[in-house]
Amino acid sequence: MLPQEAQNVVSKLKAVPGFSNVEADLTERMNRAAEDAATKAKPIFVKAIKDLTFQDALNILMGNQDAATRYLEKSTYSPLYAEFKPIIQASLDKVNAREYWKSAVTAYNKIPLVTKTNPELDDHVTKMALKGMFELVQKKELGIRSDVSQRNSDILKKVFAKQDKK
Repeated sequence: MLPQEAQNVVSKLKAVPGFSNVEADLTERMNRAAEDAATKAKPIFVKAIKDLTFQDALNILMGNQDAATRYLEKSTYSPLYAEFKPIIQASLDKVNAREYWKSAVTAYNKIPLVTKTNPELDDHVTKMALKGMFELVQKKELGIRSDVSQRNSDILKKVFAKQDKK
């Protein structure tokens, strides 16, 4: 999703020649950047899992339906942000999204009586990429916790057998 300030810009720019498809173009470019960054998540998640303490594992197992997601989010958010942001910047530049957004915002900021908007997308795209990734993790966790058929490995079957008895 576009940030709120971007939605304000887009609604006004649709009438400006050359910017009629600004929302679709920008959303597509932001999504490609987030996909490029997501490939770097695995080693960070693996490290967080390897660093699990016995108490962490017990809290996840016997905790809320999103306990594993919250653990991963707490223990990986900062390193993921640091890893994702430069990749997102490069990906946005690869598809010319940052320049496109800057030109759109520059055009918008010239409209009389509008609140001036920040032309930098990097932080927003990075945060939205992480939010989307953790939403997918949470959905998968809920499936594993609530649907025995999604426990497709011996370790998941053994681990969640204890949860099923609580």
